[in-house]
Amino acid sequence: MKLIKKLAFAASMLLTATTATFAADADPDMIKVALLPDENASEIIKRNQPLKDYLEDKLGKEIELIVTTDYSSMIEAMRFGRIDMAYFGPLSYVLAKTKSDIEPFAALVKDGKPTYRSVVIANAKTGVKSFADIEGKKMAFGDRASTSSHLIPKSILQEKGLQAKVNYNEHFLGSHDAVAVNVANGNADAGGLSEVIFNSLLSRGLIDEADINVIGYSKDYPQYPWAMRSDLNDGLKEKIKDAFIKLDDAEVLKSFKAEGFAAVTDADYDVIREMGALLKLDLAKM
Repeated sequence: MKLIKKLAFAASMLLTATTATFAADADPDMIKVALLPDENASEIIKRNQPLKDYLEDKLGKEIELIVTTDYSSMIEAMRFGRIDMAYFGPLSYVLAKTKSDIEPFAALVKDGKPTYRSVVIANAKTGVKSFADIEGKKMAFGDRASTSSHLIPKSILQEKGLQAKVNYNEHFLGSHDAVAVNVANGNADAGGLSEVIFNSLLSRGLIDEADINVIGYSKDYPQYPWAMRSDLNDGLKEKIKDAFIKLDDAEVLKSFKAEGFAAVTDADYDVIREMGALLKLDLAKM
């Protein structure tokens, strides 16, 4: 009996130690910041060095920038406390919220508003000039958990009477730039992505405007949110939020193609949840 009690006590101590190991620090010396993997990872890290420098100065802490392999990996990293804050797409935030105790605190502002659009494009040689022409064609999306490169374009097509796997073939390419490049070179007939990223790819010469037909744009949706662990120290959370809301560093904002950041709450993303329900997506299982 004494042996059993000793074993039980040892097991309970091991469990306690294991639990403590996985408990995330409420006031970490190093803050791990994840950025959306919607373009080349090394380019994202390089482009956001000014953000790293800015946050280290404002928060007085070391900052590590992280780009996960895909949206799902980013959501899981937040779920298990391996990252402290992250720049999510609206859908990936909603998905992460179903699995993690996190809170959004800021969204970028462009053209004076914290909203953005998706664009649906087609290869110029396919003859696709309208949404109806996508019938029977190859439609490219980015990541399954992407708002502007999956959820929004798919909802537009559904509104036009086109359903995936019924009226067109869907293909997931992982990132916005992959969608644009594959449409431009004819590997996909049409595709959907963020208007901001599309315009950036054009301006940087990564795709040729002559190879693309713009089929149409979505309505405005809430911008990409920054979110952080809810169990961070209250003082630290306030400093993080303040750093973004008051951010006016041109070099930092250049990377986000933004004019600044505005405060947001979880309720701002209910429209994304409603869109997921319309498309009959089980957000908790994505």
